[in-house]
Amino acid sequence: MRFTAWLVLLATLLLWSGNWIVARAVREDVAPGVATVGRLIIVLLILLPFVLRSLPAKLSRLTPRDWKVLAGLGFAGGGIHLGLQWLGLHYTTATSGILYLSMSPSFILMMAAPLGERIGPRQWGGVAISFTGVAIIAAHGELERLAALSFNKGDLMAVGSMVMWAAYTVLLRLRRDPLEVPELIVVVCAFGCLYMLPWVVIENAPLRLNAAGGAAILYSAIASLLLAYAGWSYAVSRLGAVRAGATMHLMPAMGVALAALFLGEYPQLYHFVGIGLILGGVGLSSVK
Repeated sequence: MRFTAWLVLLATLLLWSGNWIVARAVREDVAPGVATVGRLIIVLLILLPFVLRSLPAKLSRLTPRDWKVLAGLGFAGGGIHLGLQWLGLHYTTATSGILYLSMSPSFILMMAAPLGERIGPRQWGGVAISFTGVAIIAAHGELERLAALSFNKGDLMAVGSMVMWAAYTVLLRLRRDPLEVPELIVVVCAFGCLYMLPWVVIENAPLRLNAAGGAAILYSAIASLLLAYAGWSYAVSRLGAVRAGATMHLMPAMGVALAALFLGEYPQLYHFVGIGLILGGVGLSSVK
């Protein structure tokens, strides 16, 4: 059972890494809001026939606390998180964006503190070191930008997306509802569509899609959302949020390799310096 969970987790990380590459490749072909809502709707259309019999009865038994947790999951992981990722890749490279994934363990650690996770001076020091690495990447290694706190907005959106994903992971620990994984994904996607409505209205983008944009939405819906979310929920339930979150720093290696292979984006010196600090901070934070 544990071995299967690790295999599922690794496959999930690879699918998510590919999504950053796809989003960057088609940034001029599809608007972020359209792409996000499109992938949510596709997942709903695929899963609804399988949960229509069981889901209504379970929803009627949910407590107000259950609804609050599910609404939080939909906000943190269902819509805006995905939109920020796609929009951020209009302004930064897939290489930079995916390196921020290594910050997830630090964000998870910080958000788990109110839930009883004890954080000592060593852990806080690790978080500070990791944030230094993020600042170096976001400033492209330029001291002038660091001094002026002038960062690429795409990098800031990518970091914001990771903060929301960390919140989603921590919220999974608070679930007490009776929903199975497919039912959970349906509820999260439904909330995600609701939260994305203002975004789509403000974006006011045309709904025309070319082949590349359509293929990207399909990949994002089926591979990085449907399969990956199911895999992540499975892994977190069996390995725990902190242990599963700690593996996310494997994604930069996957993503950088994919970006070089498919996009011709090669890491710069500041990428290596930044990721070194991030991983060093994560390692320090993981020591009890």
